[in-house]
Amino acid sequence: MIDGHKWFTTGADGAAFCIVMAVTHPDAPPHMRASMFIVPMDTPGVQFVRNIPVMGEAGSGWASHAELRFQHCVVPESALLGGEAMGFAIAQQRLGPGRIHHCMRWIGISERAMDMMCARAVSRVSGGKPLSHRQSVQNWVAEGRARLEAARLLVLETALRIERDGSRAARAHISMIKFLVADVMLDILDRAVQTHGALGMTDDTVLAYLYRHERASRIYDGPDEVHKSVVARQEFSRWEKKK
Repeated sequence: MIDGHKWFTTGADGAAFCIVMAVTHPDAPPHMRASMFIVPMDTPGVQFVRNIPVMGEAGSGWASHAELRFQHCVVPESALLGGEAMGFAIAQQRLGPGRIHHCMRWIGISERAMDMMCARAVSRVSGGKPLSHRQSVQNWVAEGRARLEAARLLVLETALRIERDGSRAARAHISMIKFLVADVMLDILDRAVQTHGALGMTDDTVLAYLYRHERASRIYDGPDEVHKSVVARQEFSRWEKKK
């Protein structure tokens, strides 16, 4: 029987089932306390409370984050995913590749925003000449392109390390791409909005939507501060061993 309250369940709206990670062995070591279950959304006791508004927009379908309640929700033994007390191990196994997938998506969003920024800069005339002739806009585009290409290469390097050595060995690289690529994407989105002016603040383009929903990239799957701590600890450890 599952009892719990979950916020920010991405894509629950319209989903046929959810995967619940619940504490099943509270007295075991921390990494052996949880198990995962496949729970159909129509199971008695599963309550879809609402889609939580993200910067004013609740969204729908896959582009939403739901609040769910589980009240005396009974699932059969066959609902167990991967064995008892294996929840943490399963979660950790997907986190490395999952962050690669996030970064791939963020690179795609960055490319789209770059295209829109360049198209707007070339077509929009201000003070008698296109925005593309303004040095500030040229700097935004040049810096965005350079940082995006560097981020892309680091993601490819991280994917190679995961394939070759496994997620655990590539842990610092996974953390690096998580905060770096998110930062690059959000910076490019911000510059694209600025280049579009008032139009960039409206929903007449996709930029405002992306700006709203992708700000969370620096929070989910581990906030920036946690990932930076992982990288810093690895760097310091090399020097502590030399003492």
